[in-house]
Amino acid sequence: MKYVKYWIIAIVLLFTGTIYDLPVKAEKMNIKDLSVEEEFAGTQGTIVLKNLKSDKIYVYNKERSEVRYTPESTFKVPNALIGLQTKAVNDEYEVKRWDGVVREFPEWNRDHTLASGMRHSVIWYYQQMARDIGFEQMQTYMKKIHFGNGDISGGIDHFWLDSTLKVSAQEQVQFMENLVEEKLPFGKQEMRTVKRIMINDEADSYVLHGKTGTRLADYGLGWYVGYIETDKADWVFATNVDGSGTKARNITMDVLEKLNIIEE
Repeated sequence: MKYVKYWIIAIVLLFTGTIYDLPVKAEKMNIKDLSVEEEFAGTQGTIVLKNLKSDKIYVYNKERSEVRYTPESTFKVPNALIGLQTKAVNDEYEVKRWDGVVREFPEWNRDHTLASGMRHSVIWYYQQMARDIGFEQMQTYMKKIHFGNGDISGGIDHFWLDSTLKVSAQEQVQFMENLVEEKLPFGKQEMRTVKRIMINDEADSYVLHGKTGTRLADYGLGWYVGYIETDKADWVFATNVDGSGTKARNITMDVLEKLNIIEE
C-alpha cells in the first residue's frame, strides 16, 4: 500500500511541475574546482563555466555560486525574450523615445532600440518594455523559465534592480545553456534575436555573447553572464563579484584566457 502512495505522490509532482523546480544537487553534477585566485586578485566572487560539448562544469568558489543575488541588468536578457514573445516590442530595431529626463550615463539620454538598449544597458528602455509586458504576462513567463526565485513582487519596472528577484550564478548558467540550445519557452526567432544582440566581441576563433549587470546603488555587486562560441566547443558562463559589472567582465575574460578558451 505504501508503494502505491509513493507512486501517487510522484505522479502529482510530475504533473504539477514540482519535480522540475527541485534544485539540482551539486554533488550529482560533473563539477570541478577552478584555481583562479590570481585572476580574482582578492576580489570576492565566483565564476561558473560549463562546456556544452562535454557537460563539464568548472567552478571557483562553489559556495558563493549557489547563493542568489539580484540580477540587475543581466535580467535584460530574459526581459528581451519576454518582450519579443509578447509583442511588447516587434523586433530588435523598434525605437522607444527618450522621455527627456537626463540620467547619469550620457548614452542613456537619447532614443534607443532593443539592441542599443542591450548594448548600452539602458535601464529606462527595459523598464518601459516591462510595463508594456505587464505584470500578468511577466509572471506567466517567469514561471515558465524558472529564473532564480521568480519573485517579481518588487514592482513591474523594478523587481530585478536591487529588489525581490534573485538568482545564483549556477542558475544563470542553466538559463544561458537553455538559451544557447534554444530550449526556452520562446520562438526560435525571438531567441536568435536576443543571442545576436548579446554579441560583445567577434574574433577569428570565437564569438562572445554577454551581458553585464551592476548594482548602481553602491557598485557593490557586479555580474557578467553569457556564452562563448569557439571552434572546439560552446561555453556558458556566469560571474558575480563584490564590485561592478565591468570588473566581473574583466575577471571573466582573464579566466577564459587562462583556460585557453580564448587566445590573448
